[in-house]
Amino acid sequence: MSEKEDLAKQKAAAAAKAKAVALARKQAEAESTDAEDETDIAKQKAAAAAKAKAVALARKRAKEEAAEKPEGETDIAKQKAAAAAKAKAAALSRKRAKEEAAEKPEDETDIAKQKAAAAAKAKAAALARKQAKAESTDAEDETDMAKQKAVAAAKAKAAALARKQAKTESAEKPEDETDIAKQKAAAAAKAKAAALARKQAKEDATGKPEGEMDAAKQKAAAAAKAKAAAAAKAKAAAAKNRTAVKESEEVIVPSELSPNQSKLDQIVSAIESHLGQGALLEHYLNRLSKDVPTIVANPDTYFSIAKFLRYDEQLDFSYLSELHGTDFESHMEVYVHLHSFKMNQSVALKVKLDRESPVIPSLVSLWSGANWPECEAYDLLGINFYEHPDLKRILLGDDWKGYPLRKDYQPYDVEV
Repeated sequence: MSEKEDLAKQKAAAAAKAKAVALARKQAEAESTDAEDETDIAKQKAAAAAKAKAVALARKRAKEEAAEKPEGETDIAKQKAAAAAKAKAAALSRKRAKEEAAEKPEDETDIAKQKAAAAAKAKAAALARKQAKAESTDAEDETDMAKQKAVAAAKAKAAALARKQAKTESAEKPEDETDIAKQKAAAAAKAKAAALARKQAKEDATGKPEGEMDAAKQKAAAAAKAKAAAAAKAKAAAAKNRTAVKESEEVIVPSELSPNQSKLDQIVSAIESHLGQGALLEHYLNRLSKDVPTIVANPDTYFSIAKFLRYDEQLDFSYLSELHGTDFESHMEVYVHLHSFKMNQSVALKVKLDRESPVIPSLVSLWSGANWPECEAYDLLGINFYEHPDLKRILLGDDWKGYPLRKDYQPYDVEV
């Protein structure tokens, strides 16, 4: 490309710039002669027209240059044109903002600032009021929830106490009297729950101070616990009496001799000859379980008897089919069901434990099948099998409170 052509392009570019500046000045003069209410619209139109004209001029100029230049120079020219258009638009925008700020009086500016500050204060105050209202609502909801929980807990305790009382009474009465007693107990429990609910509602309505309400709740809880403990003691005493009667009935000799009697005599004779006369507390045929020979061991001789039954060559009770615990309220009991394939005979081994501290040796070293049943008895009844290889809770969590299969079990959370 010759020097004359470059000079001609530079002149064309300078002429275009001069024309754009003259047009902008002319547009500004025209806008200043318009009325005050049309100033903003005119400025916007002028700015838009100037931008459009500048963009059109830039595109036209870029197109002309692109037609004459190679591809590399065309890209550079486009980038320069775009940068120039952006710079021109930004300068025009700044100029317009400066003109508008200069035209506004100082009083209007101060008033606008004051309005903005007032709006911000009003918004902050509204937000604070909303937050305070939400907190007060949450506090009321928590208070109502606490009252509802207290009422539900009292109802659950009253219902549990009524069920225990009804069960105790029904165990001691004939069938006809039991039905009447159950109806009376149900009616009494309903009446008691209704009276308790009315009393609680009345106390809530009076609006006692928090300190008095807490003291009243504590007294009510203490009274309920004392009543439940008294009922449990009474029930345990009744159960003890029933157990004594039942055991005395079990030792009654039947009119017909069972075919398992000889097997029982053989097992008892072998145990007493090996471990002594005092090794067994009692022995009998369980009439409620197909005359299974049943032996009751002393806690001190429980493991020795089990070991003898397992390894004696004549008895050879090599299979443990069942192990579970039972709460009789007066005591705990562990029941072990064994089978000898050599004798083709089963035997039940029982041991009675102190209910407050039920502790007994583990049988896992003799029968591996005792592993999980002993864990289950520990989990649900609290029976401790010492020397167990891995005694743990297998149904409930480690943080569970109490043992659900105990007759006096009270849930840690009565609402669950």
